[in-house]
Amino acid sequence: MSLLTDPAFDTPAYDDSVLDDAAWSSLTGEHAHLAEGGDLVRRYPVDVSPFAAVRTWDDPDVWAAIIDLVGYDADFPAPPESVALPAGWTRGELHAGVQLVETDRIAARPDPEAVVLGEADVPEMLDLVARAKPGPFLPRTYELGRYVGIRRDGRLAAMAGERLRPAGWTEISAVATDERYRGQGLASRLVLDVVHHVHERGARALMHAAAGNTNAIRLYESLGFVLRRRNEFGTVRTPSAA
Repeated sequence: MSLLTDPAFDTPAYDDSVLDDAAWSSLTGEHAHLAEGGDLVRRYPVDVSPFAAVRTWDDPDVWAAIIDLVGYDADFPAPPESVALPAGWTRGELHAGVQLVETDRIAARPDPEAVVLGEADVPEMLDLVARAKPGPFLPRTYELGRYVGIRRDGRLAAMAGERLRPAGWTEISAVATDERYRGQGLASRLVLDVVHHVHERGARALMHAAAGNTNAIRLYESLGFVLRRRNEFGTVRTPSAA
């Protein structure tokens, strides 16, 4: 077991080993009510999140369970390259990513301008994400956790929120700022607001980013996040129906 200790928190130690498979921990824990699938394979509804995960790649039944869940000629998050694919399965392109976790340097605090976003705000949220491109955000993604925004001139100028919820942790995601309002520190303020509310639940914050998104990584590091691990993400394609 890997532990992160921090005397600034009431709980003396946090297990970070669940972050090695954050999606599975989330789908079998805090987000089990949203999960589709069974004991071997689970995913979020397709209008909530593209995340899916398996309990283990060592079980030979996992491949059939994936097909049962997503169907033939469909994409599923790729296993490690060390895992051999059955006949008919193909790998897509891999992309480099990073996983960041908070440290005790983070100055989490509520933001007086942050407003909670919900179903009525989805069109604006989807529009901002389409332009800022922080990563996947779908019509029901807001159901994963608390999403907040700051408005300027009647527009949604910036947003951030919670995505995966592995045990003891919350992933901050969908950090986006309208280009007309960049350079004002709005994204930083919202990240710190989200972290503050994560702490109120007794959890800690993590983030994921594409390895090439150096501007975002630099921002998160300046707020008090550090690199935990480097990873690769991509998809495999299930076979075509016989």
